Amino acid sequence: LPPQTWTSSINQANKMALLAWAKETGIDLVQINGQRRYGGPPPGWVGDPPPAGTEVFIGKLPQDVYENALIPLFQSVGKLYEFRLMMTFSGLNRGFAYAKYSNRRGAREAIAAFNNFEVREGCAIVVCKSTEKRELSVDGLATSVSRRELEDVLRRVTEGVLSVTLYASPCQKRAQLAVLKYSSHQAAAMAKKTLTEGNMRLGGVEMRVDWLNPDLKQKLQSCEEKPSSSRVQGGKCLGVPKQAPLSPVLRNALDRLNTLCRRQYLGTPLFLTKCVQANPNGWLRFWCRVVIPGCPVPFSGFTWVRQDGTGRSGHEEAKVAVALQVLRMLGES
Repeated sequence: LPPQTWTSSINQANKMALLAWAKETGIDLVQINGQRRYGGPPPGWVGDPPPAGTEVFIGKLPQDVYENALIPLFQSVGKLYEFRLMMTFSGLNRGFAYAKYSNRRGAREAIAAFNNFEVREGCAIVVCKSTEKRELSVDGLATSVSRRELEDVLRRVTEGVLSVTLYASPCQKRAQLAVLKYSSHQAAAMAKKTLTEGNMRLGGVEMRVDWLNPDLKQKLQSCEEKPSSSRVQGGKCLGVPKQAPLSPVLRNALDRLNTLCRRQYLGTPLFLTKCVQANPNGWLRFWCRVVIPGCPVPFSGFTWVRQDGTGRSGHEEAKVAVALQVLRMLGES
């Protein structure tokens, strides 16, 4: 970590202490785009990154405290996979950081041990579970922008994008809104910073970037599934579909979702379904919610199903249909 990284003499004593500690311990700190990172993965790490639920948020940090004080503290309760300290241009920290552990137990131990812990007299910090948001909304896209064009741009300027879904903008006429799914909270946060600060445009229109609001997410899902006699198929809200047997992909969605959650150590999905409307032609409208223990926000929305004569109930059909929607949102379909 070269001294020229900092362009200011502010807090010089602590900065030099950090350099000495990094040299003594061999800790490698990398600063990119306003955050300084250790690990991700750390030296000697073998295997996949830790699952969701292993990261904690650390807030109310004194701005002159650095990794030489924080990393040993948070390593005392569990093995760190990654530690990220948010930085200002002056070399002071921005008052918050993220610590990602090798397992969920380490994260729980950190919260129990260090929430309201005084890192120095009178300076109690906040430690809580990180929300680990991974989805962004990009509003104001020109209607001429295609999904492939947007994907190409995003893959050039950001890392870790898993999926891109386009909708008619609910707030602007003749515009599109994109939902971007990233591989991790860090990748999504870096993408948000890049897209926001870059003042990027596509088709001559400025993009407005934010975290995907859960209410907006549910509204978009509902619009995608909701039948309407006043809209023809091909619009963003589809009419009641014609009767057709479930495809093998749809039938296999439950098994695929269970396998995905097991592979990523997210826990077993819990399905909640409620029939809210029954049409004379046999179509049933269900409200559905899928709770995955390793995901911070449940998946909710509406879907229409019709029993196909296999003996499965409408509730079972709804579970299959919503499982496919969750797979799409996770970039697995």
